[in-house]
Amino acid sequence: MDAAIDPTAPQAPQPDPVVPPAPATSARYIYKHLFTTRLWHWLNAITIFIMIGSGLGILNAHPHLYWGVHGAQPDTPWLELPHWPNWVTIPASYNLSLSRRWHLFFALVLAFGLLGFMISSLVNRHFQKQLTIRSAEITPSHLWFDIKEHLAFRFHDPKNPGAFNVLQKIAYAALIFVLLPLVIFSGLGMSPGINASWPWILELFGGRASARSIHFLAMCGIVGFIVVHLALVILAGPIREVGSMITGYWKVPEEDH
Repeated sequence: MDAAIDPTAPQAPQPDPVVPPAPATSARYIYKHLFTTRLWHWLNAITIFIMIGSGLGILNAHPHLYWGVHGAQPDTPWLELPHWPNWVTIPASYNLSLSRRWHLFFALVLAFGLLGFMISSLVNRHFQKQLTIRSAEITPSHLWFDIKEHLAFRFHDPKNPGAFNVLQKIAYAALIFVLLPLVIFSGLGMSPGINASWPWILELFGGRASARSIHFLAMCGIVGFIVVHLALVILAGPIREVGSMITGYWKVPEEDH
């Protein structure tokens, strides 16, 4: 007969229980950019690049800006610009006629592309869902908080990573509803054919010389937007940001999972 087991006797050590390894955190993607937004983005990237180059080629013919109805060599310009080098103009040599052809053709692409994007964004509610600026977002405290977040290289809300912050909304609204319409209508104001049909456009800008100056200033605003936009894309992660503008799907940073 087996001997009884003494409960007071020391027991052999038991092996530690086997703990299964924690599953690896998989990448999380959210659908951030609609197809119409991505199409308009890349169409604009090409269009604005060509329009800036061809516009500088046109500006080389008379690199002086004036205010008022007229602007000619005897008048005193408010801004005298340098001669732009050939490597930044389209074509890469002085050819006013060819620069105008490039500029006017892609001006149509810019105008109708913006119109199509605005209509589609109203239909799919892109403006209402992602670009609406709410009153709580433009309070001084909220704006200052967003500025500090940007200075710390935090560009999105971890609780809602797909949402645009208020600084993005203000920048996009300024581009879509102010700078692009301004550059389009000031360009129309310099067209003799448009002046004959719709003279009120030129009157709205205070004359051809003023329309030309406003056209240039709006272009500078667009260039400034592009520079800041590209800088923030690089700081936020160019592979993730550019990839989302190609596929529509944005990879949420792992620290936000």
